[in-house]
Amino acid sequence: MDVAGNRPRTVVSGGPLELVVMWGGFPLLGAAAGGLLALAAGWVAGLPWAPVQWLFGLLDRLPDAQAIAGTAAVGALAGLVVAGNGTAERLVVTVDAAQVRLRRAGKDRTVGRAETRVVFVDDGRLVLLDSDGAELARESTDLPADRLTAAFRTHGWGWADGDPHRSAYRLWVPELPGLPTGADALLQARDRAVRKDRRDDARELRRELGRLGVVLRDEEKRQYWRLNGRAVTPGQQETTSAERGPEGR
Repeated sequence: MDVAGNRPRTVVSGGPLELVVMWGGFPLLGAAAGGLLALAAGWVAGLPWAPVQWLFGLLDRLPDAQAIAGTAAVGALAGLVVAGNGTAERLVVTVDAAQVRLRRAGKDRTVGRAETRVVFVDDGRLVLLDSDGAELARESTDLPADRLTAAFRTHGWGWADGDPHRSAYRLWVPELPGLPTGADALLQARDRAVRKDRRDDARELRRELGRLGVVLRDEEKRQYWRLNGRAVTPGQQETTSAERGPEGR
C-alpha cells in the first residue's frame, strides 16, 4: 500500500490483451506469410532479379502440401521469436508515493520520488529528471501517455506535458565549443554507434556523457545536447576547499 497517500500502487503496462495479440497474432501472421510464400514460390523463382532463386525453385518443386506446411511452420516459429522479444522488451511502470519501479526484460530499476523533480514523455520515452536537470532514467515505451500521466499525478509526482529543457538543446557537430572535456570524443564515438545501429554501445556512451553532465536527445540519428547543472566546461572555475579562506569564503 501507498502509506503516504493511502493509495495502492499504480501499475501501467500493456496488459493481458497485448500478450494475447503478440503470442497469438504474430505466430498466425508468420504462418500465413509462410504459406503465401510457398504458393508464390514458382512465380518468384522466375524473376531474374529475385534473391535466393535456388530456394524458391526448391520450394516450387516440392508438393504443395509439404511446401505450405513447411513454410507456415517456419513463419509461425519466427512469429514466436518476435513475440518473445516483444514480451521481454515490454516496459512495466509501477508507481507509488515514494518510488517508481521500471521493469524490462526481467530487470528492475527503482527511482525515488525525493530525488526526482519532473517526469514526462518525450518522443516515445519516459524520462525522469533530478533538480539539476540530469536524467535519472530514460526508457523507451509505447505505453499510453494519458495512463502514465494519471499514474504519476495520482501519487503526487511532478509531471510535465513535455520536456521543460527542450529549448536548451543544441545540434552537436564535431569540435563544438562549450562541452566538458572529453565529451566531444564520446559524442563522435556515439555518432558512429548510432549510425551503425549499435544500440548497446550508444546506450553505454550516453551513460558516460551523463557522468560529464551532458544530456542527449536523438532525432533521426542526429544528436542534440544540453548541459545539466553539474557539468563543468573548460575554463569554468571551481572553488576548492584549499582555495577558500579560513572561514570558508
